[in-house]
Amino acid sequence: MELFPAIPLAEWQDTKATLHRFTQIVGKIRLAAGIRRNHWWHVPFHLTGRGITTRPTGRADGGPIFTVDFDLVGHRLVVSSLDGREVAFPLQGHSVASFYRETLRALELLGVTAEPDLPHPFDLPDSGRPFADDSEHAAYDPVLATRYWQVLSQVNLLLEEFAAGYAGKVSPVHHFWHTFDIACTRFSDRVVDQPADADPVTREAYSREVISSGFWFGDDTFPEPAFYSYTAPEPPGLADQPLRPGTAEWVPQRGSHLAILRYDDARAEKSPRDAVLSFYQSAYEAGARLAGWDVEALACPGGITDPVAAP
Repeated sequence: MELFPAIPLAEWQDTKATLHRFTQIVGKIRLAAGIRRNHWWHVPFHLTGRGITTRPTGRADGGPIFTVDFDLVGHRLVVSSLDGREVAFPLQGHSVASFYRETLRALELLGVTAEPDLPHPFDLPDSGRPFADDSEHAAYDPVLATRYWQVLSQVNLLLEEFAAGYAGKVSPVHHFWHTFDIACTRFSDRVVDQPADADPVTREAYSREVISSGFWFGDDTFPEPAFYSYTAPEPPGLADQPLRPGTAEWVPQRGSHLAILRYDDARAEKSPRDAVLSFYQSAYEAGARLAGWDVEALACPGGITDPVAAP
């Protein structure tokens, strides 16, 4: 399997638009039925050997516990319950509206009553249109859907490796359905006072200083896949700091800056894996040092904190 296979946005934009909305439907069901975790860690998906999953969802109170999996090899949505029952249907051939109906029907057959509190897209151009009314988005190319999962899987392991080098609080590596990116976040213990007009999502996500590292597939504002990193709050002078490799750069984004390494630039490196890990580390060091984090004390080489076993 090629490391970082080509996945230009223009090639799969229609499939991506449909799949993004499919994942938002299931993600909002997970949000409605799950147990809240700090910094919204209960919201994203996680990788499996065949696609992405909600993981077991519900509460250990005698009610239904269920899991929803996107099988991106067999191209099915699989809804399963703790008692071993399963309902599945093909991903191909569905509009967003029919996918929404079939997903709710699958849950109903398993005795699950969870539904999205806001059954329409989040932060997408058609955010005012209910899922149940969207017959426009119905493209699904199985080859490209599998490619999406394969790229996610490779980036997932790179982010796991990068996350292992930090001894402080760090999020799981997870796939956000609202922004369609995969990321992990390192935290300091410094509380951040958000503005009074900040929305609830922002207040919880950024209640502590963070440096986040991830990858997204591109969108209308940045129409190509890229690895990224940002520091929030952004310390003064961040965009003046050096990045590795030389093709990486700081890009203005919504009043702050993103460190960007374009996917195709990483693919062109002699060792794409080493280039991406070096990029993440350089962006982290830039933000952490300017924000006053104790970089040396928080280092965790090889994922080891045991002072006897540490290299």
